Amino acid sequence: MRDGYDTSPINPLPPVVWALALPVVAMEVVLGLGQSGLAGGALAVGWRLDALQRFSFAPGILRAMIEAGQFPASQMVRFVTYPFVHMSFTHALLVLVFILALGKMVGEVFRGWAVLTVFFGSAIVGALAYTAVPGMSQPLIGGYPAVYGLVGAFTWILWTRLGMVNANRARAFTLIGFLLGIQLVFGLLFGGQPYWIAELSGFVTGFALSFIVAPGGWGKAVERLRRR
Repeated sequence: MRDGYDTSPINPLPPVVWALALPVVAMEVVLGLGQSGLAGGALAVGWRLDALQRFSFAPGILRAMIEAGQFPASQMVRFVTYPFVHMSFTHALLVLVFILALGKMVGEVFRGWAVLTVFFGSAIVGALAYTAVPGMSQPLIGGYPAVYGLVGAFTWILWTRLGMVNANRARAFTLIGFLLGIQLVFGLLFGGQPYWIAELSGFVTGFALSFIVAPGGWGKAVERLRRR
């Protein structure tokens, strides 16, 4: 007789979520050991700065590559590495919470490859949009543009479900409105770079990609186009 004692108290995460979360965890473990002096010796104190220089996305570098017409792989890889390096442990922790929470909700509906497409597609488009705005020179660091892509996918799921029951679909955008509102308040109080450009672009990308990568999404998208 099943008594429930063999049931895990924690709902298992889709493997793709672990694949996205573990690099963030591994990076912070290594950098934390270095900062605490437990690994790497005296030079390890600067590991975070070195990681930021190696893996962050610099819009100035992309502009220079476009002007030169050369796109070395060592620089192009920054499009997909910058979401895994962060300014601080707190920065990384907040991104990790979003990856685990939103990744679980999206990963339970989308296939693993679709979650990866949304995550990295949003990171790439977010970086391109950030670069396209004149005057943007500070490097893009951290997973928020990619995480906002997961917010976009989650919003698409809610938007679709609300439509199925003929409810007000605008309610699906409550989360993104709340997040952008918080950023606006913090920006007014503490200043900072307009990273929201990359993050909002990531959200739009995640929402738009969901029409294609969701189960049956491409077929449904083609069907809608044929009806018009």
